Amino acid sequence: MSDPRPQTLLLTFLGIHLQGRPVAVASSSVIDVLAGLDISEEATRSTLARMTNKGLLVRHRRGRQAYFELTPRSRLVLEEGARRMWESSPVNRDWDGRWTLIGFSLPESWRQQRHDLRSRLIWGGFGPLQNGLWIAPAVVDVPELLADLRLDEHIRAFVAETVKPTEARQFVREAFELESLEAGYRGFLERWDRRRPLPALRDDLVRELLLQAEWLQLLRLDPRLPLEHLPADWPAPQAEEVFHDLAAAFREPAARAAGSLLDLIEITP
Repeated sequence: MSDPRPQTLLLTFLGIHLQGRPVAVASSSVIDVLAGLDISEEATRSTLARMTNKGLLVRHRRGRQAYFELTPRSRLVLEEGARRMWESSPVNRDWDGRWTLIGFSLPESWRQQRHDLRSRLIWGGFGPLQNGLWIAPAVVDVPELLADLRLDEHIRAFVAETVKPTEARQFVREAFELESLEAGYRGFLERWDRRRPLPALRDDLVRELLLQAEWLQLLRLDPRLPLEHLPADWPAPQAEEVFHDLAAAFREPAARAAGSLLDLIEITP
Protein backbone atom coordinates (compact mmCIF):
# COMPACT_ATOMS: atom_id res chain seq x y z
CA MET A 1 0.00 0.00 0.00
CA SER A 2 1.39 3.39 -0.97
CA ASP A 3 1.53 6.28 1.48
CA PRO A 4 -1.62 8.44 1.52
CA ARG A 5 -1.58 11.34 -0.94
CA PRO A 6 -1.73 14.96 0.31
CA GLN A 7 -5.45 15.25 -0.54
CA THR A 8 -6.23 12.05 1.39
CA LEU A 9 -4.27 13.33 4.38
CA LEU A 10 -5.92 16.74 4.17
CA LEU A 11 -9.45 15.30 3.95
CA THR A 12 -8.72 13.04 6.90
CA PHE A 13 -7.38 15.99 8.89
CA LEU A 14 -10.49 18.04 8.12
CA GLY A 15 -12.74 15.14 9.02
CA ILE A 16 -11.11 14.81 12.43
CA HIS A 17 -11.01 18.49 13.33
CA LEU A 18 -13.72 20.33 11.34
CA GLN A 19 -16.51 17.86 10.63
CA GLY A 20 -19.62 18.71 12.65
CA ARG A 21 -18.23 22.06 13.78
CA PRO A 22 -18.94 25.58 12.41
CA VAL A 23 -15.25 26.43 12.15
CA ALA A 24 -12.53 27.08 9.58
CA VAL A 25 -8.83 26.26 9.96
CA ALA A 26 -5.88 28.47 9.08
CA SER A 27 -3.73 27.40 6.15
CA SER A 28 -0.68 27.83 8.38
CA SER A 29 -2.05 25.17 10.75
CA VAL A 30 -2.62 22.75 7.91
CA ILE A 31 0.88 23.39 6.59
CA ASP A 32 2.42 22.77 10.02
CA VAL A 33 0.55 19.50 10.56
CA LEU A 34 1.26 18.04 7.13
CA ALA A 35 4.91 19.07 7.45
CA GLY A 36 5.07 16.43 10.19
CA LEU A 37 4.40 13.89 7.43
CA ASP A 38 7.02 15.36 5.08
CA ILE A 39 4.43 17.13 2.91
CA SER A 40 5.96 20.36 1.62
CA GLU A 41 4.32 23.76 2.06
CA GLU A 42 4.01 24.04 -1.72
CA ALA A 43 2.21 20.70 -1.98
CA THR A 44 -0.16 21.62 0.85
CA ARG A 45 -1.01 25.01 -0.63
CA SER A 46 -1.55 23.41 -4.03
CA THR A 47 -3.87 20.81 -2.51
CA LEU A 48 -5.88 23.47 -0.65
CA ALA A 49 -6.28 25.47 -3.86
CA ARG A 50 -7.28 22.40 -5.87
CA MET A 51 -9.87 21.33 -3.31
CA THR A 52 -11.27 24.86 -3.22
CA ASN A 53 -11.58 24.87 -7.01
CA LYS A 54 -13.41 21.52 -6.82
CA GLY A 55 -15.98 22.91 -4.40
CA LEU A 56 -14.70 20.93 -1.41
CA LEU A 57 -13.49 23.94 0.57
CA VAL A 58 -14.47 27.59 1.06
CA ARG A 59 -11.69 30.12 1.61
CA HIS A 60 -12.02 32.98 4.12
CA ARG A 61 -9.62 35.85 4.65
CA ARG A 62 -8.87 37.30 8.08
CA GLY A 63 -6.16 39.92 7.77
CA ARG A 64 -3.19 38.25 6.13
CA GLN A 65 -4.30 34.75 7.08
CA ALA A 66 -6.39 32.41 4.93
CA TYR A 67 -8.84 30.02 6.60
CA PHE A 68 -10.61 27.05 5.03
CA GLU A 69 -14.10 25.74 5.76
CA LEU A 70 -15.80 22.53 4.67
CA THR A 71 -18.60 22.74 2.09
CA PRO A 72 -21.82 20.66 2.09
CA ARG A 73 -20.24 18.48 -0.59
CA SER A 74 -17.09 17.73 1.41
CA ARG A 75 -19.14 17.11 4.55
CA LEU A 76 -21.08 14.41 2.69
CA VAL A 77 -17.81 12.83 1.53
CA LEU A 78 -16.49 12.86 5.10
CA GLU A 79 -19.73 11.46 6.52
CA GLU A 80 -19.50 8.49 4.18
CA GLY A 81 -15.86 7.97 5.10
CA ALA A 82 -16.70 8.14 8.82
CA ARG A 83 -19.44 5.54 8.40
CA ARG A 84 -17.00 3.26 6.59
CA MET A 85 -14.35 3.78 9.28
CA TRP A 86 -16.42 3.55 12.46
CA GLU A 87 -19.68 1.75 11.65
CA SER A 88 -18.63 -1.09 9.36
CA SER A 89 -16.00 -3.80 9.47
CA PRO A 90 -13.73 -5.16 6.74
CA VAL A 91 -14.27 -8.59 8.30
CA ASN A 92 -17.35 -10.22 6.72
CA ARG A 93 -18.31 -13.13 8.96
CA ASP A 94 -22.03 -13.23 8.20
CA TRP A 95 -22.25 -13.34 4.38
CA ASP A 96 -25.61 -14.64 3.11
CA GLY A 97 -24.27 -16.02 -0.18
CA ARG A 98 -25.72 -13.30 -2.42
CA TRP A 99 -23.82 -11.21 -4.97
CA THR A 100 -24.72 -7.97 -6.69
CA LEU A 101 -23.75 -7.94 -10.37
CA ILE A 102 -23.47 -4.82 -12.50
CA GLY A 103 -23.03 -4.98 -16.24
CA PHE A 104 -22.28 -1.85 -18.25
CA SER A 105 -21.34 -0.75 -21.73
CA LEU A 106 -20.11 2.80 -22.27
CA PRO A 107 -18.83 4.44 -25.45
CA GLU A 108 -15.04 4.31 -25.73
CA SER A 109 -14.95 8.11 -25.85
CA TRP A 110 -16.47 8.39 -22.35
CA ARG A 111 -13.18 8.13 -20.51
CA GLN A 112 -14.17 10.30 -17.58
CA GLN A 113 -17.47 8.49 -17.14
CA ARG A 114 -15.65 5.15 -17.20
CA HIS A 115 -13.20 6.38 -14.58
CA ASP A 116 -15.96 7.74 -12.35
CA LEU A 117 -18.02 4.55 -12.63
CA ARG A 118 -15.10 2.27 -11.86
CA SER A 119 -14.04 4.42 -8.91
CA ARG A 120 -17.57 4.31 -7.51
CA LEU A 121 -17.82 0.55 -8.02
CA ILE A 122 -14.54 -0.03 -6.16
CA TRP A 123 -15.80 2.18 -3.33
CA GLY A 124 -19.00 0.09 -3.31
CA GLY A 125 -17.09 -3.18 -2.90
CA PHE A 126 -17.17 -4.38 -6.52
CA GLY A 127 -14.47 -6.17 -8.47
CA PRO A 128 -14.23 -6.88 -12.23
CA LEU A 129 -15.22 -10.47 -13.02
CA GLN A 130 -14.87 -9.96 -16.76
CA ASN A 131 -15.05 -7.13 -19.26
CA GLY A 132 -18.07 -4.96 -18.42
CA LEU A 133 -19.24 -7.17 -15.53
CA TRP A 134 -18.46 -6.31 -11.90
CA ILE A 135 -19.56 -8.15 -8.77
CA ALA A 136 -19.80 -7.41 -5.04
CA PRO A 137 -20.28 -9.94 -2.20
CA ALA A 138 -23.38 -8.24 -0.78
CA VAL A 139 -26.76 -6.83 -1.72
CA VAL A 140 -25.73 -3.30 -2.72
CA ASP A 141 -28.06 -0.32 -2.98
CA VAL A 142 -27.11 0.35 -6.60
CA PRO A 143 -29.36 3.41 -7.16
CA GLU A 144 -27.81 5.13 -4.13
CA LEU A 145 -24.26 4.14 -5.08
CA LEU A 146 -24.50 5.38 -8.67
CA ALA A 147 -27.28 7.98 -8.45
CA ASP A 148 -25.35 11.10 -9.48
CA LEU A 149 -23.44 9.48 -12.36
CA ARG A 150 -26.48 9.60 -14.69
CA LEU A 151 -25.61 6.32 -16.38
CA ASP A 152 -28.82 4.36 -15.72
CA GLU A 153 -29.45 3.65 -19.41
CA HIS A 154 -26.04 2.00 -19.72
CA ILE A 155 -26.18 -0.16 -16.58
CA ARG A 156 -27.85 -3.49 -15.77
CA ALA A 157 -27.91 -4.64 -12.14
CA PHE A 158 -28.82 -8.03 -10.63
CA VAL A 159 -28.70 -9.89 -7.32
CA ALA A 160 -27.82 -13.59 -7.61
CA GLU A 161 -26.27 -16.65 -5.95
CA THR A 162 -23.73 -19.05 -7.42
CA VAL A 163 -24.79 -22.58 -8.37
CA LYS A 164 -22.71 -25.63 -9.25
CA PRO A 165 -20.27 -25.94 -10.90
CA THR A 166 -19.46 -22.31 -10.05
CA GLU A 167 -18.03 -21.76 -6.56
CA ALA A 168 -18.08 -18.51 -4.63
CA ARG A 169 -14.38 -19.01 -3.93
CA GLN A 170 -13.75 -18.71 -7.69
CA PHE A 171 -15.35 -15.26 -7.77
CA VAL A 172 -13.31 -14.16 -4.77
CA ARG A 173 -10.06 -15.12 -6.45
CA GLU A 174 -10.93 -14.03 -10.00
CA ALA A 175 -12.55 -10.64 -9.40
CA PHE A 176 -10.54 -9.27 -6.49
CA GLU A 177 -6.84 -8.56 -5.99
CA LEU A 178 -6.30 -10.65 -2.88
CA GLU A 179 -2.52 -10.41 -2.90
CA SER A 180 -2.56 -6.62 -3.06
CA LEU A 181 -5.24 -6.35 -0.37
CA GLU A 182 -3.42 -8.78 1.91
CA ALA A 183 -0.15 -6.88 1.41
CA GLY A 184 -1.91 -3.67 2.40
CA TYR A 185 -3.12 -5.11 5.69
CA ARG A 186 0.25 -6.67 6.45
CA GLY A 187 1.96 -3.36 5.71
CA PHE A 188 -0.46 -1.64 8.08
CA LEU A 189 0.41 -4.15 10.80
CA GLU A 190 4.13 -3.71 10.15
CA ARG A 191 3.75 -0.01 10.83
CA TRP A 192 1.17 0.02 13.63
CA ASP A 193 1.10 -3.27 15.54
CA ARG A 194 1.96 -2.48 19.17
CA ARG A 195 4.21 -5.51 19.30
CA ARG A 196 6.58 -3.54 17.07
CA PRO A 197 7.94 0.00 17.54
CA LEU A 198 5.33 2.53 16.45
CA PRO A 199 6.22 5.20 13.84
CA ALA A 200 8.56 7.92 15.08
CA LEU A 201 6.25 10.83 14.31
CA ARG A 202 6.40 14.39 15.61
CA ASP A 203 3.33 14.35 17.88
CA ASP A 204 0.06 12.60 18.70
CA LEU A 205 -1.93 14.84 16.37
CA VAL A 206 0.17 13.76 13.38
CA ARG A 207 0.14 10.13 14.50
CA GLU A 208 -3.66 10.06 14.75
CA LEU A 209 -3.93 11.64 11.31
CA LEU A 210 -1.67 9.08 9.64
CA LEU A 211 -3.36 6.15 11.41
CA GLN A 212 -6.83 7.17 10.22
CA ALA A 213 -5.71 8.10 6.71
CA GLU A 214 -3.97 4.75 6.19
CA TRP A 215 -6.90 2.79 7.60
CA LEU A 216 -9.45 4.60 5.44
CA GLN A 217 -7.24 4.05 2.40
CA LEU A 218 -7.37 0.32 3.10
CA LEU A 219 -11.13 0.33 3.64
CA ARG A 220 -11.71 2.13 0.34
CA LEU A 221 -10.13 -0.83 -1.46
CA ASP A 222 -11.60 -3.62 0.67
CA PRO A 223 -14.78 -5.21 -0.75
CA ARG A 224 -15.54 -7.02 2.53
CA LEU A 225 -15.04 -10.47 1.07
CA PRO A 226 -16.56 -13.41 2.95
CA LEU A 227 -14.07 -14.52 5.59
CA GLU A 228 -14.99 -18.17 4.96
CA HIS A 229 -13.53 -17.90 1.45
CA LEU A 230 -10.28 -16.19 2.44
CA PRO A 231 -7.00 -17.72 3.62
CA ALA A 232 -7.00 -18.90 7.23
CA ASP A 233 -4.36 -16.32 8.19
CA TRP A 234 -6.17 -13.35 6.54
CA PRO A 235 -4.72 -10.27 8.33
CA ALA A 236 -7.78 -7.98 8.30
CA PRO A 237 -9.19 -9.08 11.72
CA GLN A 238 -5.89 -8.37 13.47
CA ALA A 239 -5.43 -5.08 11.60
CA GLU A 240 -8.93 -3.97 12.56
CA GLU A 241 -8.25 -4.69 16.23
CA VAL A 242 -4.97 -2.76 16.10
CA PHE A 243 -6.65 0.21 14.43
CA HIS A 244 -9.43 0.54 17.00
CA ASP A 245 -7.04 0.08 19.94
CA LEU A 246 -4.70 2.79 18.68
CA ALA A 247 -7.49 5.14 17.61
CA ALA A 248 -8.82 5.06 21.18
CA ALA A 249 -5.33 5.54 22.64
CA PHE A 250 -4.52 8.50 20.38
CA ARG A 251 -7.86 10.31 20.67
CA GLU A 252 -7.38 12.36 23.86
CA PRO A 253 -3.70 13.26 23.39
CA ALA A 254 -4.41 14.31 19.80
CA ALA A 255 -7.40 16.41 20.87
CA ARG A 256 -5.24 18.19 23.46
CA ALA A 257 -2.56 18.87 20.85
CA ALA A 258 -5.16 20.18 18.40
CA GLY A 259 -6.58 22.52 21.03
CA SER A 260 -3.21 24.17 21.57
CA LEU A 261 -1.80 24.07 18.04
CA LEU A 262 -4.63 24.69 15.57
CA ASP A 263 -5.71 28.20 14.60
CA LEU A 264 -9.50 27.97 14.17
CA ILE A 265 -12.16 30.61 13.68
CA GLU A 266 -15.93 30.26 14.06
CA ILE A 267 -18.02 30.63 10.93
CA THR A 268 -21.56 31.98 11.34
CA PRO A 269 -24.22 30.93 8.81
